[in-house]
Amino acid sequence: MRPGRRPRVIVIGAGIGGLTAAVALRQVGIDVAVYEREEELRPAGTGLSIMSNAVSALGTLGIDLHLDKRGRAIETFQFLARDGRPIRALPLKEIGDRVGAPSVNISRADLQQALLDRLDGQPVELGATVTGFEATADGVRVEFADGREAHGDALIGADGFHSVIRRQIAGPTPTREPGYVCWLAVVPFRHERLSDGAVRHYWGAGQRFGLIDIGHEQVYWWGTKNMPAAVARGWRGDKDEIARAYAGWADEVGEAIRITPAEAIVSVPAQDRPFLNRWGTGPVTLLGDAAHPMLTSLGQGAGTAMEDAVVLAGSLAEAADVPRALRRYESRRRSRARRMVRMSRMLSLIEQFEHPLPRRLRDAYFRRVPAPVLYRQNESVLTFPAHTP
Repeated sequence: MRPGRRPRVIVIGAGIGGLTAAVALRQVGIDVAVYEREEELRPAGTGLSIMSNAVSALGTLGIDLHLDKRGRAIETFQFLARDGRPIRALPLKEIGDRVGAPSVNISRADLQQALLDRLDGQPVELGATVTGFEATADGVRVEFADGREAHGDALIGADGFHSVIRRQIAGPTPTREPGYVCWLAVVPFRHERLSDGAVRHYWGAGQRFGLIDIGHEQVYWWGTKNMPAAVARGWRGDKDEIARAYAGWADEVGEAIRITPAEAIVSVPAQDRPFLNRWGTGPVTLLGDAAHPMLTSLGQGAGTAMEDAVVLAGSLAEAADVPRALRRYESRRRSRARRMVRMSRMLSLIEQFEHPLPRRLRDAYFRRVPAPVLYRQNESVLTFPAHTP
């Protein structure tokens, strides 16, 4: 790359991480091209959380997606027993007020649209299934299944859990399956126990259920249930099975399932991977789930990818040498991403306890842990460690 010229960056994947990377790179004046294997960019998925740390990260680059208007800022966050009895509330709103950024729950479709709007008409190259890459004397060449090629100064693999870019960098890595299924849906829903901006997590024996206000009179709900990993991976049950799993739970849980059309429910197995220490080589690196897939209990999968995108953009903007900038990005992100993966897995295992004694000990701990300790634990997750100039 010639001295004084900003790099041209190729991003593989138009999920949340890839689109955020494109927005952040454009914000710092870097030319970017996004390639996506799907033939059409359809609104897809259910709901997700964009926590204060991710909103703060975007703010360091002057990016405001107005998420609190597209979704719903968290006002209350409660852990409850399966029958609705309270276990503990988390101070997420108070922490958001202190750091100056709310935590927001939103549908994936609305977040996707917010990012596309910010790209202001820049096209995403669709139907582009990447098959591999090769470092060249002046950058990197990317090959696609249909014979297309792309040339740039840097390549960002944001192609998700089954990343082709990751596989070429690190080889095949094992999938970790803790052994439970996740059911997910977004549906119009109102209930007297679900106040505006509420997040309610219910804990049972080897099961959980979440009811989350995402605004516009819609709720994102999810449920989990322990089962062998192979069964979770190929779950072929129906809505009646889900309803039976939550029989006897709080009224609002059963009602949310009852009014949800069967075709609106998505089933996915719980999966992550062992943490990858080397994310890149030469002019290539990884971002989001391609680099550090995590379980969902911490609600930080999308937010951590957004943090990655901001730090990546800042690192490329402040350094003329692309490989050096990418290694700087990786060194800035590795420790925090590792912590998020570890905490997500640990919390998931604790929340999925099935036997009575571990569940009683878990609930007792959450009820009695001092409020300042709980505040510090959550504040460390919800505070973005800024590395951008």
